[in-house]
Amino acid sequence: MTVLSVRGLEKSYGGVQALRGVGFRVAAGEIVAMIGPNGAGKTTCFDILGGQTTADGGAVELDGRSLLGLTPRRIWRLGVGRTFQITATFGSMSVRENVQMALLSYRRRLWSLASLATRAYTDEADALLTRAGILEQARRPCAELAYGDLKRVELAIALAGRPRLLLMDEPTAGMAPQERGALMRLAASLAREDGAAVLFTEHDMEVVFTHADRVLVLAQGELIAQGVPAAVRADARVREVYLGTGDA
Repeated sequence: MTVLSVRGLEKSYGGVQALRGVGFRVAAGEIVAMIGPNGAGKTTCFDILGGQTTADGGAVELDGRSLLGLTPRRIWRLGVGRTFQITATFGSMSVRENVQMALLSYRRRLWSLASLATRAYTDEADALLTRAGILEQARRPCAELAYGDLKRVELAIALAGRPRLLLMDEPTAGMAPQERGALMRLAASLAREDGAAVLFTEHDMEVVFTHADRVLVLAQGELIAQGVPAAVRADARVREVYLGTGDA
């Protein structure tokens, strides 16, 4: 079942065409990578999907409902979660409190933060931390965590909104090599358990070709290839503009 449908997406900044008629789909339980050289349009595409940027044309639908023109908060409430290249957590708060804050916001209870932040939705927060593999750090301030652990906290926060679509912007950036595979295996298992769709950008090609079900390739705002990893890796144009002829 298609969760995300993108058709004819267009975006220009002055005289620069950031996206040129981009279209693709992501199904429930599917892990799709979006790759391409710097300036290819990946961030612009993600920002349109999340509501941070307005498209000039095209269509974006989540479970058949249009997302274009909606605010980021509205899009989040409809089921689009996002993690960022640079993690964004409240450093002085504990790991558990960060997830509790997300749960309070999702349930429109931010007015009660002063009295509830440390005791609301404790069991649900711990369940999300367990799924993200970070429960043992629940009481620690986020400021004390290693970067790989912060990525797991951010994933738990994203899951607090019960996403139908999870956007992951360079999820393994800054992580040690041994942590990258573990995080992507976790994201894949969560997507398949929940029937969510996952779209991620990534510069580490080992992560992409090991963990993606399909790969989308952008170059100069155009979708130049899409398909299973082996087919994309062998595509002559992809190798020319991004992977290089020496990539195995």
